[in-house]
Amino acid sequence: MKTSCSTFVHYRYPLTETIRRYAKFGYDAVEIWGGRPHAYWEDMTGPVIDEVKSVIDGEGIGISNFIPAQFRYPTNLAADSRQVRLKSVDYIKHNIEVAVKLGSPSISLCPGFSMHGQSRREARLEMLDSFRQIIEFAGEMPLQVLIEPANRWESDLIVTIDDALEVLEDLGNPENTGILADTGHIHINQECLTDVPGRLKEIPVHYHLDDNSGLTDDHLVPGEGVMDFTPFFQELESAGYQGYLAVELGFGYTVDPDPAVRRSLQFMKGTPDSSP
Repeated sequence: MKTSCSTFVHYRYPLTETIRRYAKFGYDAVEIWGGRPHAYWEDMTGPVIDEVKSVIDGEGIGISNFIPAQFRYPTNLAADSRQVRLKSVDYIKHNIEVAVKLGSPSISLCPGFSMHGQSRREARLEMLDSFRQIIEFAGEMPLQVLIEPANRWESDLIVTIDDALEVLEDLGNPENTGILADTGHIHINQECLTDVPGRLKEIPVHYHLDDNSGLTDDHLVPGEGVMDFTPFFQELESAGYQGYLAVELGFGYTVDPDPAVRRSLQFMKGTPDSSP
């Protein structure tokens, strides 16, 4: 398994500086956050993309995934407003174009949520229609679309791994579409984390690694919440997973993110952090 970290936690830093730091820390890849000031699609002009690619190539680091800013804001692919849905679909399409230009192997896709007065069934149908448009747009592009189950505070449409698998089936199991499994979400939703690698080994899958208290989506450094990751890592190995584990840390670390990013890497490698 290969190591990666979402650049979000360094959102007070320029993207290129963040990439250089993660390479210095020893990560195999970066997971690029598509919000400002990192890789918001409107800001990613040709020269900016060239600069980011140059830094990535120069540092010898990979890209594990591209994460559009999308949970809660600024999109809702299931909204009861047609205009909001269309704008949300267009936003994801723009992010796909940026991800492809940067060379990301995948992009994460969040489900949206039902609005007040909108039934869950209606919202789910709108979400599926939005997904179909996005997946068709991705078409022959060299990346996978990864649907990310949320937690119950973020969505009422795709919360569990079962929800995501059901949606994939409803979509006809397109070849370019898979699942992004977040360990923190799985824990909050009281699913069995150790079952997930075996259940998803036959489809495209990517993992976000973060810890929590079991009550809220804290996005803690792995090993600093209440989760036991050892059996999960064992199951990943048994399932033959060869992809990335991408740490996704929360707002609580953004003032001084370097120590948390280093501790996360040392946890994944199973060695103590000796950095001052």
